[in-house]
Formats: sequence, C-alpha cells, structure tokens
Amino acid sequence: MGPHPAVAAIRLAVRRVLHDILNDHQPTDPTATPARGPHARVPAPLVLVACSGGADSMALASALAFEAPRLGLRAGGVTVDHGLQPGSDLRADEVVLRLRELGLDPVEATAVTVGREGGPEAAARDARYAALDAAAERHGAAAVLLGHTRDDQAETVLLGLARGSGIRSLSGMAEISGTGGRYRRPFLQLDRQTARKACMVQSLPVWDDPHNADPAYTRSRLRHEGLPALEKALGKGVVEALARTAQLSRDDADALDAWAGQAETAVRDAAGLLECAKLYALPPAVRRRILRRAAIEAGAPAGSLFARHIEEVDRLITGWRGQGVINLPGKVVAQRQGGRLVIRQG
Repeated sequence: MGPHPAVAAIRLAVRRVLHDILNDHQPTDPTATPARGPHARVPAPLVLVACSGGADSMALASALAFEAPRLGLRAGGVTVDHGLQPGSDLRADEVVLRLRELGLDPVEATAVTVGREGGPEAAARDARYAALDAAAERHGAAAVLLGHTRDDQAETVLLGLARGSGIRSLSGMAEISGTGGRYRRPFLQLDRQTARKACMVQSLPVWDDPHNADPAYTRSRLRHEGLPALEKALGKGVVEALARTAQLSRDDADALDAWAGQAETAVRDAAGLLECAKLYALPPAVRRRILRRAAIEAGAPAGSLFARHIEEVDRLITGWRGQGVINLPGKVVAQRQGGRLVIRQG
C-alpha cells in the first residue's frame, strides 16, 4: 500500500525540484578527471529546508528527508528565530529537534533582529532571507527549499494588486529565485490543506504561528477575511485562478524585461546617458522598465521604488514642462538635461 495521497503529492513535488537541483549541479566539464584518493571525494550537494515548524514547512522537511537520500543528496534544515514573541528561542530549539528526528543534518537555529523599515512584515522577511542566505553560504548549500503554497501565491498576487505596482507584482513568487537560483518553492502548485493533511497522516507535530491569525498584519487579514469574502462573492476557484494569473503575469513580465534589456543600449548615447527622444518612442511598459533599472543602478532600493516613483520620472519624458529634480528613494535624483535623462545619487 502506497503513501497517503497528500504525502505522495508533496513527495512528488519535492522529487521534481531535487532532480532539477541535481541537473543544475552536474559537472560542467565532462572530460575532467574525477578526484582520487580517500581525501579527494567530492561531497554530495546539500539542500537545506527553511522550516518555521508550521504545517507547510514541516511537510516540506519530511518530504526532503525522504527523497534526498534516494537521489544521493544531503539534506539539512534551518529555522529562523525572529525574536518577535516570548519563548521564540525555545520554539526554535523544538523545531531543530524535530528536524533532527527526521534525519536532517546539518540543522541549526539562527536568531535575527527585525528592524522597522518597510513595516513589520517586510522587515521580518528581509531579516529572514538575510539569515537564510548566510546559512546557505556557511554550509555551502546548493539550494534552500521554501514551503510557500498555492494559497500563499494567491495572497501575494492580491497584495500586489492592492499596491498597484504593475504586472511584476501580479506575478507573485517565482518557483526559482535568489542568487544563482538558490531558493526553490516546490509547493506553489499545492494547496495549504494538502500540506496540513500530509503532516496529520504522518503524525508530524506542527506549530501554528499566532501572527498568522493576528489582524494587525495585512496578510493575515487577507487570509482570514479577504480571500473568504472573494470566494463567497465569486465562488470556489479564486485561489487557483489567482495562482494561474501569477504564472501568466510572470511570463509576460519576463518577456517585457527581456525586451527592455535589449532596448536599453539603443536609447543611450555615446556617454551612456539616456536619450529622451528615443525613450519616448518606446512602448510605455518597456520604457518604464528601463527607467526603473536605471534608478536601481543609481542606488535606489528596489523594495522602496514604487510605480508612482517611476511615473514621476516617466513624465520627464512624456510630459516635459520644465519640471525640476525628481527625488527617489535612496537619495537618488532624476532630472532632464538637454534632451538627456540623468539619474544619479543626489
């Protein structure tokens, strides 16, 4: 008798991602002589799971522990202690114990200090990814698995829609992201209930973060009030439709990004400055991508650069009336000078 359907589904999702990781880390030179001698053995690639102790990440950890050895991979885990709740350090220690019981090695808990920039949710996310990046570098991990589900993807799309930040925000989370494709999200096609059921049938203890039910957090309100209201008004299938929208939007955004990358060299003069007349001739979606990229290269933080900022800069091209300097995040300024657009540190 095979595993429960929920367990089979999460294992299959993880197996597919692990195969991709293996393919990505095959030797690039087939003529290279393999290492010899007892001390020259190259260790198998290490894959880490980021685990909070919740149902999604515990289901992911169990699937990784099952599948990795069968593919000749090493499997480890990291839990991040955000220090935002009393006893969070004890909770992190419990998660470490659970991961070790699954057979993962290495396993560690890492504590972070959460700042305030961008709001509590964004600050916690930034601190968490910084800690995961550091852990991956420290252990030489080939990849870090994240337990985001289709439900998380739907929430991300709605949040992007509410911000009005354009098609890239609607594309949600990528299956592969981070430096060198470090982060992998095997569960973006699976719903949250499948992960929870997989934990239940395997008798895996899970921890429900009280922040996930706290209405003080935007995502929590969306999860417990917004999405249920949409499903009541529009019927079932909203989550699936939003996740589908994310993939379609990502395909479109990737194509436009590629177009903008090719067009950028053609709109710069010999000194590398952007020429306003050539920018004006481009479709708005392509032009704004070039402007955004130029602002980021000048030092504007990508996470603080919103659509309204780019629209202001774009008006220097499309609605020129002698406007002055446009101030952007990161102390970056944009101004029009003699038919050229100059974006630089102020």
